[in-house]
Amino acid sequence: MKEFETIDFDIEKCRIELSEFGTLLTSRPILKERDDILPFFKARKQLSSLIGVYHPGVMVVDRIAHELPLFGDFSCDLVVGDFRNSSFLFVEFENAEPESIFVKKGLKTTPEWSPRLEHGFSQIVDWFFKLRDQNSTTEFENRFGSRELNVMGLLILGRREELSLREMRRMKWRETHVIVDSKTVYFRTFDDLFDQLTVRIDRFQSARTPTSLS
Repeated sequence: MKEFETIDFDIEKCRIELSEFGTLLTSRPILKERDDILPFFKARKQLSSLIGVYHPGVMVVDRIAHELPLFGDFSCDLVVGDFRNSSFLFVEFENAEPESIFVKKGLKTTPEWSPRLEHGFSQIVDWFFKLRDQNSTTEFENRFGSRELNVMGLLILGRREELSLREMRRMKWRETHVIVDSKTVYFRTFDDLFDQLTVRIDRFQSARTPTSLS
């Protein structure tokens, strides 16, 4: 059975892997979950661990697992966590292609949420259900180090260029107002993910660089 592995953050290696992510997005307008996305992140553990910054309770990512089985019924694409603070981010990847997020239906001016997005969101809902259902067990405590977790979800899919400003606002509204078992589920396109992780790693780098007193 796949389990968590410990990880020490290496900012220089992470920056290389983040650059490779940018190259992938530039060279491949369409990405498939199973063929492209999952293998890419599985081979880049430092980049995967950096995604943990989306969870405000994660101070230091020291646990990571790709395709983590969740008590027999489900498998999580990526889980990154701060073991000491009992804080974990559960990540679901979906395709990056046209209509990954919204789809046009007939003559309607307002597009509908895509089957891909609804599938990914439902996956996270099921994970949260299973976590709640199993949190009184010894197996749960052995895996996560605690029976009370600070959990959040992140659904990553689509490309930013497919979204209008109105559609971006709809995604933000859903992220803010649709809460699952008192837990937030974030939505990000792959382009947003790259841009936001780039900002965060630049801040990490600046914090490590001594400044002159003169």
